Amino acid sequence: MKLFLVTFGIFLLVIFGMAIGYIIKKKTIKGSCGGITALGMKKMCDCEEPCDNLKDKVAKGEADASELDRFKKEPQFYEVK
Repeated sequence: MKLFLVTFGIFLLVIFGMAIGYIIKKKTIKGSCGGITALGMKKMCDCEEPCDNLKDKVAKGEADASELDRFKKEPQFYEVK
């Protein structure tokens, strides 16, 4: 039981330290790989046409219709070297 309490205390100290770090620096935890932009993608799915979920949101008025405009562009082809 003593080992459990010591381990639990260490976890609480780590969580408390992370909370203090967030409060002081106002920076969230993020990955080191650069995220989706490192892959050359400008949006999450990089799809050619909007998904049904986005179409439903626009129809219900939860999203702006201008969100659909980004899919009306000419397709771009990238040359792989």
